[in-house]
Amino acid sequence: MICKLHALEVLDVSNNQLIGQIPQCLLNSSNSLVVVAMRNNHFQGNLLETFINGCSLRTLDLNNNEIQGKIPRSLVKCQMLEVLNLGNNKLNDAFPFWLESLPELKILVLQGNGFYGPIWDPCINFGLSKLHVIDLSHNNFSGKLPSEYFQNWSAILDKNPSQSGYMGDDSNYYKDSMTVVNKGVELIFEKILTIFTAIDLSNNRFCGEIPDSVGNLKALIVLNLSSNNFMSHIPSSLGNLVALESLDLSRNSLFGEIPMELTSLTFMEYLNLSQNQLSGPIPQGRQFLTFQSSSFEGNSGLCGFQLSKNCGNNEKPTFEMKHESSLGEGFGWKVVVIGYACGLVIGLLTEHVVTSRRTDWLMRYFGVNLRR
Repeated sequence: MICKLHALEVLDVSNNQLIGQIPQCLLNSSNSLVVVAMRNNHFQGNLLETFINGCSLRTLDLNNNEIQGKIPRSLVKCQMLEVLNLGNNKLNDAFPFWLESLPELKILVLQGNGFYGPIWDPCINFGLSKLHVIDLSHNNFSGKLPSEYFQNWSAILDKNPSQSGYMGDDSNYYKDSMTVVNKGVELIFEKILTIFTAIDLSNNRFCGEIPDSVGNLKALIVLNLSSNNFMSHIPSSLGNLVALESLDLSRNSLFGEIPMELTSLTFMEYLNLSQNQLSGPIPQGRQFLTFQSSSFEGNSGLCGFQLSKNCGNNEKPTFEMKHESSLGEGFGWKVVVIGYACGLVIGLLTEHVVTSRRTDWLMRYFGVNLRR
């Protein structure tokens, strides 16, 4: 009966106990539907190639169901699509590069499925210019991220975002929502700010270097690359992410020192670099003074007050060594030189005073006149 409502624009049946397949007629009538929200149900089966020309969908949210198969390519007919949330299902497919044909896509959530393979193809200039949020976490994606991968993500490159608002239909009846891991906690955003930006590639099998080009995403607020196989230094270019509030690079194989440039990220409230192979002193100052030991644990080569581990020579001298040391060894050569200099100056002044007055003193008390 719902399929006969030809003027239906918003269909939200989220958070129920609905079962079975999604009615094919709903997607056939998508020339009127703007929002289809069916998250948190028990829908099963495949998504059929039923999206039609003239599709007016702006939001398709099927998160947390039991949908299988692949993402139907006919979805490219929905040129107005802004939100595609297919997270936490049983989809099994390679990365859908054809999504770049959706010019208005702002939020892409594919987390918690069985997607696999690389997310970059040298023959495809993949880039979503309006993308604000991409969540590919908890899949089997693999491969490297080349330095040019993020160069076309214009909405996150822009450090002067447009006026703040909420994602949703123009009538303000429906507002988009999603679940995001932010600052180490899974949060439900009942409303999504249009200025919110996030990249979550965690819990996959990405390898190689973290590309320096990530540092160009100056509007980025959340970056999560944890639980992968990245083997590189932490790029110093991350210090350019002036809006960053949450950075998680934990459980990789990162090595080298923590870049001092990260101390310039004054908005950063959460940092997790644990379980890597980092070494050297932990940068001090600004936000780094607020991070606990859990942010750095599991890096045997790191030192700093956060880990209660001195970065200098930790071997304490014994009592015998102190007892046998000379004055110069005990206080240091600079202290000894200063002491000798001060003594010399005081001695010269004393001699001058005594010499200038000793003639009158001898005449007064002993009757001796030394003047010629």
